[in-house]
Amino acid sequence: MNALVWILGGLLVILAIAWVFRFATQKATDNKPYFRDMPLSVAFGYVFAAAALLLSIWYFFQPKAVDGIPSAGVIFFRWAIIGLLGFAAAAWVFRTVFRNVGSENSKKLFRSMPLTAAFGVMIIIVYAIVSIFAGLIAPYGQEEILGAANVVAGGDPAIGGNPEYPLGTDQIGRDILSRLIYGAQNTVGIAFITTCLAFILGGTLGFLAAVLGGWLDQLLSRMVDALMAIPSLIFSLLLMTIATAWAGSEAWLVTIYMIFIIAVIDSTRVFRLSRAVGQSIVVMDYIEAAKLRGEGMGYLIFREILPNALAPLLAEFGLRFCFVFLTIASLSFLGVGIQPPKADWGTMVRDLSPFINYASFAPNAAVTPLLAAGAIALLTVAVNFVVDWMLHKSSGLKE
Repeated sequence: MNALVWILGGLLVILAIAWVFRFATQKATDNKPYFRDMPLSVAFGYVFAAAALLLSIWYFFQPKAVDGIPSAGVIFFRWAIIGLLGFAAAAWVFRTVFRNVGSENSKKLFRSMPLTAAFGVMIIIVYAIVSIFAGLIAPYGQEEILGAANVVAGGDPAIGGNPEYPLGTDQIGRDILSRLIYGAQNTVGIAFITTCLAFILGGTLGFLAAVLGGWLDQLLSRMVDALMAIPSLIFSLLLMTIATAWAGSEAWLVTIYMIFIIAVIDSTRVFRLSRAVGQSIVVMDYIEAAKLRGEGMGYLIFREILPNALAPLLAEFGLRFCFVFLTIASLSFLGVGIQPPKADWGTMVRDLSPFINYASFAPNAAVTPLLAAGAIALLTVAVNFVVDWMLHKSSGLKE
């Protein structure tokens, strides 16, 4: 109750300061249009942002320990701010370098690229390199059991760390850094393959429905409507439970089933988009001209429709990849996705969650389950940044 009173009181104080701020700026600038027409809500936003910034600076410099007890909130907040500033600086350097290095087209692309998109491209490239060369980068194998278990992250022996394992080990002694690296190969690689399969299936059927129309369009559309009426995660979980029982002890077969199940379910969204885009293209004059020339179905789809539908499909590919990626992580977290002993981030979040219990006296221990969750979140945010930029470019809007 006291916390609610403090929050409401703080909001009222900010509202009063916002009114004073708007009134003072109107008087100081002789009612210039920007300040004269400024709503109170906008002034409130400015004051609230300034208050949040000052509060963040104050909290950042609070002591990391009080009476010898670590303050996990302050430690995590500092790590978050330092990480945010570090990523922003790295993205700026990345964009600056590639504005001056590469082909003329790539330089032009990076000159028009906002910092958020540069951050997204940089993270995607890093993840791709880690996924492809996981076997060379990882210090240990993903299934290798070492001599120490439950080692916390940080490498400080005073709180249960070990310099040989900078991110610690899990309950049975596997190196978490190595499993994170192999998890990128497994989770991201499988998500990419699944998304490609979903686009091949959904895109092909969507374009066919748009070009041919008639009974084929109606049949495919009604089938897609039926599949989309079922919540995708629940449907995936149901089918994966059945598939896991069918696969028995063959863990690799569970992964194959998962790829096809998620690809079919997600292809319904791709079908809807490709059909809608295709229907707006097939009425164009150049499509009629191609038909009069006697061009076949393959030519119409791959030479006429697909190039003109590429921009929205690429943007949708990024969004679908995020959803597929999160679905795979969710299924693995629930125990019906990528099967042990293969490393994947969803399973790691579930298996490492007991480390959170040690946060009160060893904040580094609580970081352990957040590593895999952070890897999932970071890639999702990066892909969405790139997708937003691609949608902005394909829409023809100007800055």
